[in-house]
Amino acid sequence: MNISIILAAGEGTRMKSKLPKVLHKVCGKPILQYVIDASKGANVEKNVVVVGYGGDITKEYFKEEPIIFKTQPIGEGIPYGTGYAVMQAIDHIDDNSTITILYGDTPLITESTINKLINYHNKSGFQATVLTAIFEEPTGYGRIIREDSGNILKIVEQKDASEEEKKIKEINSGIYCFDGKLLKYALSKIDNNNAQNEYYITDVIGILKEEGHRVGAYIIEDSTEIHGVNSRVQLSFSEKIMKDRINERHMENGVTIIDPSNTYIEDTVKIGRDTIIYPGVSLEGSTEIGEDCIIRNNSRIVNSIISSNVIIESSTIEDSQVGENTHIGPFAHLRPNSNIGENVKIGNFVEVKNSVIKDNTKAGHLAYIGDADVGHDVNIGCGVIFVNYNGKEKFRTTVGDNSFIGSNSNLVAPVKVEARGYVAAGSTIVEEVPEGALSIARAAQVNKIGWVEKKDLIKDK
Repeated sequence: MNISIILAAGEGTRMKSKLPKVLHKVCGKPILQYVIDASKGANVEKNVVVVGYGGDITKEYFKEEPIIFKTQPIGEGIPYGTGYAVMQAIDHIDDNSTITILYGDTPLITESTINKLINYHNKSGFQATVLTAIFEEPTGYGRIIREDSGNILKIVEQKDASEEEKKIKEINSGIYCFDGKLLKYALSKIDNNNAQNEYYITDVIGILKEEGHRVGAYIIEDSTEIHGVNSRVQLSFSEKIMKDRINERHMENGVTIIDPSNTYIEDTVKIGRDTIIYPGVSLEGSTEIGEDCIIRNNSRIVNSIISSNVIIESSTIEDSQVGENTHIGPFAHLRPNSNIGENVKIGNFVEVKNSVIKDNTKAGHLAYIGDADVGHDVNIGCGVIFVNYNGKEKFRTTVGDNSFIGSNSNLVAPVKVEARGYVAAGSTIVEEVPEGALSIARAAQVNKIGWVEKKDLIKDK
């Protein structure tokens, strides 16, 4: 059985945040989520997460995940250290299991690397395996000292390394595989007799080696995967690497991204092939984009479903759906729960909220459509306002198929315009418009000849 122990108890003081470090996000997902997903993707059957600072918040966030939480005590006199953190999960270490030690602040680790590490450990017959990396500048890291056979002889920390050992470029990532029974045994043997008064997981390696067990090392292919997040600067580094990975994945799947360095796509977004993404676009949350779409500059789409052959120009779409062959923008705003049909035009500075707009309807410019049910083949003129709020409650407006709403009209909800109803420009509609009727709801024009001269409003120049 494969079991992971994910250490996520650190406070992350350098983050200078009220939020637990592992809940800070990279491309829309908490950094701990990436580690959990990578572990599950590597066919690890049981994932144990050790939390400490902000543990209740972390547990609440991941309450739907099939993971086990263990809490590391916090307070004065607690010894701490990586070894102490692993001890908190000892009840979940099975004798016949392979245990992988991971860190909750390494969002760049991949399921491929975890899977390769576990397979290497098991197939090579090691009792412990260290994931290592080659760094051109290894200062600050523990060095890997190998035997002639290639197995690990020991791990030497920077402060304890000789000048010759400091030249070694292979470093300890802190990620390990252990045989479950031997890990439990070695944890019972380590002590905190050191300057920091902490229990270190590296001591487990030393104990197993001294007792004649084989300790191997697997060199990671991409050393950026072991990059940890302890500050906002390091968070930014992880964000950049993850953003590049996500953009490359979409491009490899047939999406054109004009300028990947200026395009933000979160990990959970899906995009169909032959869609073109222009610079400045932000795609977030559970957004799904169909095939053959064009998403032009400076558009933001959040938790929305965009069907195929849609053009979106410099617009914001939130928690909404857009049908095929529809054109949105420029500068349109679809607020939550907007359901836009096929071949619809939502144009310049049009705002839609909590509304259904059916096929072939057009709202070209400068309109507000809120809490409405609009039929198909409707024309909504410039400056039309769906007046949905009386200061206390929201009300709905219904506009039937093939209707025409003239420019600068107000539809005061609750109100209904029946099919083929026409509203004259400048009208304020407060009563039902019958099917096929023309409704004119504006004051009669009165021209008072000579009024300006009588009021002496024109001055001689």
